[in-house]
Amino acid sequence: MIAARLRSTALLAATALTALTIGSGMAHADAHADAGSEQKGVLKGSTTASYFWDDSSGRAGDTGLPAAGKPMQKGLVASPSWPLMTEGYVMYQGKKLPFFVGDRGPGDPSSDGVMLDLDAKTFADLTGGRFNPSTLGVDGAGGEGHIKIDYVVTKWGNGVGKKSYPVSFSSGAWSEKDKNPTIQQVSVKNPTG
Repeated sequence: MIAARLRSTALLAATALTALTIGSGMAHADAHADAGSEQKGVLKGSTTASYFWDDSSGRAGDTGLPAAGKPMQKGLVASPSWPLMTEGYVMYQGKKLPFFVGDRGPGDPSSDGVMLDLDAKTFADLTGGRFNPSTLGVDGAGGEGHIKIDYVVTKWGNGVGKKSYPVSFSSGAWSEKDKNPTIQQVSVKNPTG
């Protein structure tokens, strides 16, 4: 009798794990669908974005690895309020690129409405600029340091943070667990560019 219950419990756990794995894979596939297709998201909006690149040398004011413990890379963005490892994509002038929240920031600019800090390589690709590894900045972006972008969140991260429209760093939302995520179930056509 006990052995039968243990087998039933193990089977139930395996079934649940399989369902979670399949569901997670499908969400990831939605985030990276082919151009011209429709994608699903949980939140859509617009904000002003800046850029950064932390190479852990301290020369850009950084103090080590980004908050999520992942090395700096293309697609890693900083958010003042979304949970770490939140995934989605940003769009600017017909270009669309994926992101994941791997760090916190921008600090003071978020008080002025800059709610997403893109990695410098993504910023360069969106604006037609070029990432400069010597300065960790973006050259040839027409002097742009801030751009108005559209975003779609496709998957919320599991940690602390506000699962809704971004709010400034000073709100402290980045340190609180949000148990009621905003779910819009938006569909967005991919840009053609």
